[in-house]
Amino acid sequence: MSTLSETRIHRLFGVSIALKGISALAECIGGIAFALISISTIREMVRAVTQGELSEDPHDFIFSHLAAWAQSFSVSSKNVFIFYLLADGGLKLFLIAGLLRNRLWAYPASMVAIFMFILYQMYNFALTQSLGLIALTVFDCLLMLLIWHERRVVRASMQLGRNHEGSAETCRH
Repeated sequence: MSTLSETRIHRLFGVSIALKGISALAECIGGIAFALISISTIREMVRAVTQGELSEDPHDFIFSHLAAWAQSFSVSSKNVFIFYLLADGGLKLFLIAGLLRNRLWAYPASMVAIFMFILYQMYNFALTQSLGLIALTVFDCLLMLLIWHERRVVRASMQLGRNHEGSAETCRH
């Protein structure tokens, strides 16, 4: 593959990882926000957002479901959200840090984690038919390919570095 193609693939890898990192950071911030905001405040915020729309159309699908969700929101559901957002965001940030440092363990670990998220996304898609989940899954599949490719490049580079060190050692002795 040409150097120009490799450069473009590496840039795409970097941009994809950056987008995943921004998403992971947003999840962590969301988890912290959920932890700091009371359930009554969450209900009040949702009521403020949905009230105007529901006064115009009380049967609006999205806003009526959002209002019903807020009314049934409990301490245990809040704790699930907090745990999920912090664990998911934290895991992604940890793996991204490993990828950015070219740690060989981070490549397969990231691919396994992304594959697990893809399975979860497909399960949720079966329940919701959300096009956003399809877009996220396509992005994650692309990211897995980029990680797999980057791992091959990094391993080859490390192997080449070892071979050059070995030949340099041989020449010195």
